[in-house]
Amino acid sequence: MVDGRSLTRRRAGARLWLSLTWLGLLCLAALFAPWVAPKDPLAQDLFLGRLPPFWVTGAEPGYYLGTDSLGRDVLSRIIHGGRVALMVALIAGVATCLLGATLGLLAGFLRGWVDMLVSRFIDIWMAFPPVLFSILLIAVMGPGLWSIILAIVVIDWTRFARVIRAEAMAQGAMDYVASARVAGRGRLGTMVREILPNVLPTVVVLLTLEMGIAVIVEAILSFVNLSISTDDPTWGGMIAEGRTSIHQAWWVLVFPLITLFLTVLAFSQLGEGLKDRFDPVLR
Repeated sequence: MVDGRSLTRRRAGARLWLSLTWLGLLCLAALFAPWVAPKDPLAQDLFLGRLPPFWVTGAEPGYYLGTDSLGRDVLSRIIHGGRVALMVALIAGVATCLLGATLGLLAGFLRGWVDMLVSRFIDIWMAFPPVLFSILLIAVMGPGLWSIILAIVVIDWTRFARVIRAEAMAQGAMDYVASARVAGRGRLGTMVREILPNVLPTVVVLLTLEMGIAVIVEAILSFVNLSISTDDPTWGGMIAEGRTSIHQAWWVLVFPLITLFLTVLAFSQLGEGLKDRFDPVLR
């Protein structure tokens, strides 16, 4: 008979591997997009506009997921749009993690005036509505890939800082930290060698969740034309275009929407799977 812990481990492993499989395939497709994509994502042909997917009557060979109103291949645009989404997720997620986790670790371990300063700064920063703040930043800096990344970092670093601060404070009260101090290890050495390895699993989980959030933010900004150039394929831009022709060409909206949903879900489940895998109780 399978006990509860074994069942939880199996479920965590299934979530972990399924999410890794999807993200791995997506990364490979994005990395080799010029060779994987069947068509040029920017090529237009009005005579091939709104062709249905390959299993629907009236489909054209080579256009597996159909075309949009300008005759551009939907599958090719999804693959190339994945490059933008994954680049934003990786760069923005790592930069947000480094900034927020560093401030949270310093505040949680050093305490005193450092904690007070970081905590007050977090409270002030979180008073701004995140979506409106991001739109304001991009409106000031101008649309572009690096503007989106900077907006995500500026807005979301507080999530890392708050969680890692609380985790560092909890770890700082453990006996192994007191033992390290008794052994003569300095504050910086204790923080780097003792506290950091124990909060690292939490950092990894937050990083995967932040990558999913970054994908959503990029899609939202693309939807309102505040991302990269409108000629370049993005999932949010495809969804915005498909929304206007949902009754004539549903596939233009549905397929990028499904891809976006599966990607965000994969990042979320990857975080949950890593959390269960790193859980000391389950181990």
